[in-house]
Amino acid sequence: MVDRRWIGKTYGPLQYEVGREKMREYAAAAKDGRPIFHDREFAAQTVYGDIIAMPNFAAVYAMRGTSQLLQDEEIKLNLAMLLHGAQEFEWFMVVKPNDVITETGRIADIYEKGDLGFLVYEGEARNQEGELVCRSRATFVVRGG
Repeated sequence: MVDRRWIGKTYGPLQYEVGREKMREYAAAAKDGRPIFHDREFAAQTVYGDIIAMPNFAAVYAMRGTSQLLQDEEIKLNLAMLLHGAQEFEWFMVVKPNDVITETGRIADIYEKGDLGFLVYEGEARNQEGELVCRSRATFVVRGG
């Protein structure tokens, strides 16, 4: 199993500059046709003044931190034995084109249930103004020790 001594290990900061086309591509891939996610003219008439990212676009910038964890040479997770068990997001504000999102994260918990290990990664994303945009929590299942 994963050694509990890694609880508290931090990752980041990692920056992601949000591109308008990436936001549109994400909405298209998710088959979400709501105009606030892709139509500039429509969005200009809203309180936001521009298109906004779908809430689940957070997976794009949150994945950067979890990628650091998964590639961590100290911990050496066996990716063949790893399952993505759960993903949670808590949103605090919208993301707009040209926002620069800084992601930091940490290993929040490591525990066992039966012969399975669990590793919990928590991330925090802030925009260029330092405002909290999103918190994320990913739970990974480690099979077979």
